[in-house]
Amino acid sequence: MMNYRALAALLAYPEPELIAALPEIRLELPELSELVKELGSEPLHALQERYVALFDRSRALSLHLFEHVHGESRDRGQAMVDLAQTYASRGMRVADNELPDYLPAFLEFLSLLPPQ
Repeated sequence: MMNYRALAALLAYPEPELIAALPEIRLELPELSELVKELGSEPLHALQERYVALFDRSRALSLHLFEHVHGESRDRGQAMVDLAQTYASRGMRVADNELPDYLPAFLEFLSLLPPQ
């Protein structure tokens, strides 16, 4: 079974907590051990620069799910509200500085659900 929480950590903006968790992530996701090894070999500031260049500067690689589904349409706002309500119905709330469709937040949500 996929470890959604570990995937969420790998896709979130790199912080010192990620570096500290890499050994545990490597155990949880052995299929990504090369990526984890690479992340562990770079300085944090280099990882952060790479993250910004990859995910923040390219709409095609956006980590906001509804950007790919709805683009800039009005439907995106309602989809955000609906997803936030789904999170709330399961006792989860997204950080104030993040949108509900942020992929790492969605993966965190999946990690809280029963396997079925």
